[in-house]
Amino acid sequence: MSLGSVIRQARIDAGLSIDDLSERTSIRAGLLKEIESDDFTKCGGETYARGHLRNIAPLLKMDAGVLLELYENEQSMQPRRIQEMLAENNVMTNPVDKKTISWKTLAGISLATLALLGAVQIIISNSKTTEISSPEAVATETATAEPTNTSEAQPTPTATSTPTTVRDTYSSGTGVSVKVAASRGNSWLFVSDANGTTLYSGQIRSGQNLNFSSSTRVSLKVGNAGAVDVSVNGKGAQQIGDDGEVITVSYGVTS
Repeated sequence: MSLGSVIRQARIDAGLSIDDLSERTSIRAGLLKEIESDDFTKCGGETYARGHLRNIAPLLKMDAGVLLELYENEQSMQPRRIQEMLAENNVMTNPVDKKTISWKTLAGISLATLALLGAVQIIISNSKTTEISSPEAVATETATAEPTNTSEAQPTPTATSTPTTVRDTYSSGTGVSVKVAASRGNSWLFVSDANGTTLYSGQIRSGQNLNFSSSTRVSLKVGNAGAVDVSVNGKGAQQIGDDGEVITVSYGVTS
């Protein structure tokens, strides 16, 4: 399923029309239709296209990172310069050309400096007096270093780093448990409980298993239903849709 198709299906699932989405995002309705048709040529460039995706994602209850990843895979035609990416995130400003100083100015400064140094040298020479001083003998004491006993170096135990554990369980209570297994490919996944609390929003990779639990209900929105199997309350895993199909399902305590 393409990026535009994912956006269109998510908008329909959210109960929004093109005009509703246009009003809430201040993006022209015509441009939204072109985006849903995978046409980003009138967005004004890749930077503006990414900005539109960031504005659209929260209203469709989607992770903006998922939409941007799909955009990079499908639409981006050339690598972005590091200055463009930093400027987009307000990390840096556009470089400003430095003004150069002419050689005439540098020559003038050098001559003025030499003239000042010459005047100072003349003043110092005229006021300098010669003083004859007798050398004073300075007695010095040589300190004898006392040997110190050095203790044998003790080996320092090396701390063993523990491997980072990838999180695979998300819970807001107990009562209903759902296991999602990406058995046949990747898919984007959005999971929430009965109170609308988001338990998970992002990609589930092929071969990955995620577990969710809540007190009364767990709701799933799956972007590639044919790639995953779902097991509810310990029952046998089942495929909930076809490849590329966007499916929304909900499971309760008695499911």
